[in-house]
Amino acid sequence: MILIGQYDSPFVRRVAIALNLYGMAYEHRPWSVFGDADKIAPFNPLIRVPTLVLDSGDVLIESALILDHLDEQAGDARAMIASSGPERRQALKVCALATGLADKAVALVYERVLHKERSQTWVSRCTGQVERVLDALEADRAARPTPYWFGDSIGHADIAVGCALRFAREAHPEMFSATRWPALIGHSDHCETLPVFKSIVQPFNPPK
Repeated sequence: MILIGQYDSPFVRRVAIALNLYGMAYEHRPWSVFGDADKIAPFNPLIRVPTLVLDSGDVLIESALILDHLDEQAGDARAMIASSGPERRQALKVCALATGLADKAVALVYERVLHKERSQTWVSRCTGQVERVLDALEADRAARPTPYWFGDSIGHADIAVGCALRFAREAHPEMFSATRWPALIGHSDHCETLPVFKSIVQPFNPPK
């Protein structure tokens, strides 16, 4: 398999962490959607990452679809998410909130670095969405006493939140303080101590 995309993307990083935790071998091509668009386009006409090229030659796009395939390959006994029922829906909701947060955090970066004139309306909207998601995730995580979101073992929800928080904190440090969203910050800090998180990381590098 070939994983396309840089690890400063929270979406690419969550896929790479899952691949490693599942023990699935892959080749990493750290192509940028800005600097390497011509390389990505033949695999993904959207020129988005992550893009996963399977050994069969089939190409998967979007992190949720890629992880669904990896879970299927790993099997229900090893999958890092419940196979059905309320716990699966709850985990998917946490993942959706985390990836939505990451998407808005990326949009704020683009607004800051790619546009000569910023739309304050758009900035306020995205900032409000990020903060409301952080509030919701904080309340959910604070109510759970287990080491990870859904028990004693790491799952996709933990990875998605950890990767999103790392990106948001690096890209928008002005949003965060030592006392705001403590359960989430603690969760993120714990994830970053894990060997797999330490081995799959790239400092935030905004497009120019």
